[in-house]
Amino acid sequence: MSPIPRRRAALLAAALAASGLTVLAGGTPAAAATCPATASGGASVPFRTVEAECSATNGSAVGPDYTQASIASEASGRQAVRITTGQYVEFTLPTAANSINVHYNLPDGSSGRLTVSVNGTKLALPVTSRYSYVDTSWIPGAKTHHFFDDARLLLGQNLAAGAKVRVEADSGDVGQATIDLADFEQVGGAGTKPANALSVTDYGATANDSSDDSQAFRNGLAAARAQGRELWVPQGRFEIGSALQIDQTTVRGAGPWYTVLHGNNIFNNGSASGNIKLYDFAVFGDVTERNDGSPDNAFHGVLGTGSVVSGLWIQDTKCGLWLMNGASSNLTIENNRILDTQADGVNFDGAVTNSALRNNYLRNNGDDGLALWSNGQADSGNTIANNTVVQPNLANGIALYGGSNNTVSGNLVQDTNALGGGYLVANRFNSVPLSGTVTLSNNTALRAGALDPNWQFGVGALWFDARDQAITGVTIRVTGFTAIQSPYEAIQFIDGNGAGKPIQGITIDGVSVQGVGTFVAQSQTQGTVSISNLTASGVGVTGTYNCPYPTSIPRMTFTGSGNNGWTGTWGDCSTWPAPNSGPPQPPQPGTNLARGKAITASESQGGFPPSNAVDGDAGSYWESANNAFPQTLTVDLGAAASIDKVTLKLPPSSAWGARTQTVTISGSTDGGSYTTLVGSRGYPFDPASGNTASVSFAATSQRFVRLTFTGNTGWPAGQASEFEVVAA
Repeated sequence: MSPIPRRRAALLAAALAASGLTVLAGGTPAAAATCPATASGGASVPFRTVEAECSATNGSAVGPDYTQASIASEASGRQAVRITTGQYVEFTLPTAANSINVHYNLPDGSSGRLTVSVNGTKLALPVTSRYSYVDTSWIPGAKTHHFFDDARLLLGQNLAAGAKVRVEADSGDVGQATIDLADFEQVGGAGTKPANALSVTDYGATANDSSDDSQAFRNGLAAARAQGRELWVPQGRFEIGSALQIDQTTVRGAGPWYTVLHGNNIFNNGSASGNIKLYDFAVFGDVTERNDGSPDNAFHGVLGTGSVVSGLWIQDTKCGLWLMNGASSNLTIENNRILDTQADGVNFDGAVTNSALRNNYLRNNGDDGLALWSNGQADSGNTIANNTVVQPNLANGIALYGGSNNTVSGNLVQDTNALGGGYLVANRFNSVPLSGTVTLSNNTALRAGALDPNWQFGVGALWFDARDQAITGVTIRVTGFTAIQSPYEAIQFIDGNGAGKPIQGITIDGVSVQGVGTFVAQSQTQGTVSISNLTASGVGVTGTYNCPYPTSIPRMTFTGSGNNGWTGTWGDCSTWPAPNSGPPQPPQPGTNLARGKAITASESQGGFPPSNAVDGDAGSYWESANNAFPQTLTVDLGAAASIDKVTLKLPPSSAWGARTQTVTISGSTDGGSYTTLVGSRGYPFDPASGNTASVSFAATSQRFVRLTFTGNTGWPAGQASEFEVVAA
């Protein structure tokens, strides 16, 4: 049995689409800085990602662009680098590594190779557009999408931080490629067979050939279960031509870089009691089109009770895990990489309870990254914690469709696209209605939300949808939410069917909105919602949109206290404003005006660009060229603003020894003529006290603020992990 035809067909609400609203011209969000802002949170992963647009290159910039169906819109940070024959992207390693995984796009219909150049050695990296350019005509508003794929390679040598790795298009390689990013990882050696385990090769499986190993795996699984032993899958690629059933058995590989199961649907369980353990291998599919009538998922069906899926690398299947066909409980799904799926990363399709989805990394999924869909039976008591979801193509980063007592905590959702937002809580797709207590805590959305092509208005970084029925009789608590550079609204309340069903029981407390294209809060239905202690800066239009549909129903009632930075309500409910078209709003005193702003340096050490100093992440940093003082770091605040304080930070890690940097602080209104704000002086940095230095000065109006470094007792370069300019 496969899932019912996917729920996207219900996306368009005819009443809203025909409501007569118009959209003002110029609806594309403003361009981002050269290096995109980053955010902390989400999964702890064994690799470091380096953006192509932040690396040395002789290629051409692509983006930034948020337009649906553009290549850049599906790139991390909405930017990438295009190379043709003779061109390259040269990455500087931020940490030791012996492997590379490249996220790339090719022109439709092309395949071949790129070259990876390391210390004079050239390695072939096979690449293809086979899994890209997907069309889903049955989904209203969908356009050709899913432009990127990943290709990985062990480099054959151990490289230190600071080493250079080039991805290039040499003669004989593909003629054009768009490089989004590269992941660098220090991969350990292949695992060894556990004592007392059975090896699948003893049952006839043969690695690295074209023979079908399915029956050998079935025989090995049966023997392992009968004997109460693990089934070991050694290094190599094994072909799984027909799906396996598994229950009460552990399958362990030599590691996801070494053991590969190749097939479109590796496991398919119509029933299972549980205690299934899947560890440390990769699943690579060959799914080139999305077919919702076929279970082309790495795991499909039921996991039962107490099962674990950990350390898997899943790529080019339809879904990573689609759980259905019966009850599953007390599951642990953790530490997995799920890349380039045609649809969802993980979907709990009803009757999954008391289970954990934690510390997983997902990128370029063709639907929701992580979804709890209470389809027929409630998903209840589950936790989605500390996951990272980057670039879901047609839906949301993380979605709760109905269910009870579920928790979403500590996640990062980044760069979502049309037909979804960052985080969604909804009564939708005929789900069992929301009930109990739903908790969302300490989640972050970065550039999340998009223009919906059907509705022709924005979808929020965090949104609530009473589409099937009113959101009532449930307690929904949102705390510690951070929304950064949202293209449209930060938080949205809507009945997607345009019937005006009420939304109640939502309490939002302690939110930071750092740049939003249109509104902080956008309500299109009725009800009562409490919002307290929400601080906003960089509001693109005005604080609130409160225009219910149909117009005969009452507006949303907002209660709460302690909010600042988002005054004003949009007054014309017959039009939608373009992002960033409102009057500039004065920043609140104490606001860091430099966060996410354009920044330049006189020189930079490769891999440590100036954008690291305004990304809000104290763990990343800018470093100037070595032994070349003086060096400058200049931030453009975008407009003149009253400032009275500068704070400099270095990474808080104890690995950073104490040091003193000598710095002059100057300001300019036009970027040409600078005046001294604080004369040259030494600033001590000590990890024992947070590696932070601050200086206050008389309030002054400046647009550009420059640091001039002339000395550093700890390293012969200027260094800054955060350069904060504080509003007076």
